[in-house]
Amino acid sequence: MREAAFVKQNKDKWATFENALTNKTALTPDKLSDLYIEITDHLSYAKTFYAGSNTEFYLNTLASQAHQKIYKTKREPKNRILEFWKTEFPTMFFHHQRELLIAFLVFFFFSLVGAFSSANEGTFVRSILGDGYVNMTLENIEKGDPMAVYKQMGEFNMFLGITINNIRVALMAFAYGILLGIGTLFVMMQNGIMLGSFQYFFYEKGLLWESVRTIWIHGTIEISVIIIAGCAGLVLANGILFPGTYTRLESFKRGVQNGLKIMLSTVPFFIIAGFLEGFVTRHTEMPDALAILIITGSLALILFYYVIYPNRLNKRPTP
Repeated sequence: MREAAFVKQNKDKWATFENALTNKTALTPDKLSDLYIEITDHLSYAKTFYAGSNTEFYLNTLASQAHQKIYKTKREPKNRILEFWKTEFPTMFFHHQRELLIAFLVFFFFSLVGAFSSANEGTFVRSILGDGYVNMTLENIEKGDPMAVYKQMGEFNMFLGITINNIRVALMAFAYGILLGIGTLFVMMQNGIMLGSFQYFFYEKGLLWESVRTIWIHGTIEISVIIIAGCAGLVLANGILFPGTYTRLESFKRGVQNGLKIMLSTVPFFIIAGFLEGFVTRHTEMPDALAILIITGSLALILFYYVIYPNRLNKRPTP
């Protein structure tokens, strides 16, 4: 496009934005935001095709003025962090329930695949869990303490190591969303097969209840949050694949931003899961009722914060 045609096509938007910056006219925040995004896009275009021109200089000046007004030092409200957890994140997450459902269904499906494969292929469990882990667990079963693996490390060291490892897996599930979501789904598949094989192994040994009441004390939150991290990866992928009315770059930025918010929300839950695995799971002698209470309480917490509460919040009438 010739420079004159470019200017003629967009000059009204630039004038509107300039008047808003100088307080000559008032615009809604959404309109102002959309204009700012367009101005920066136009600036990039001008730098590419009209480098050194008056148009580039004008747009650069306009964008700089806007940047100074938007990002000038300002005092954050004292309850900013509380508002993120209470309102901002649940409101945003409501719009990503579909990605959460997809991540859950993929994980659940491959858990069944892992259990089915273990039932029909004798060496499948060893190929997934490794000979070392299987042999150690068989020795623990013979000693009468099948869950002894959770007692081998010190409490704090186990808490720290497990928490870091779980966060690493979650970050992989999120970051691999950049591969159009295929990498995220692979992480869901990998962990689902591992879980299905793991549970079938104990079922085959007649220890299904013993494993469930012990492992899911921490596993309820741990597995749930890995699935939520998978949701974050799919949100990132959607930003690339389905830009909608945004430019693909802007859609990608929004996908990254929302995905990071989802990941941030999981950190406290990973810490809780690590604490439970390091300090609580090792007490295999605890009553069944207490184990069931911890498991159901953990599940209720996850379902409430990530499913029930966002839906309730978005059904409230807007003031």
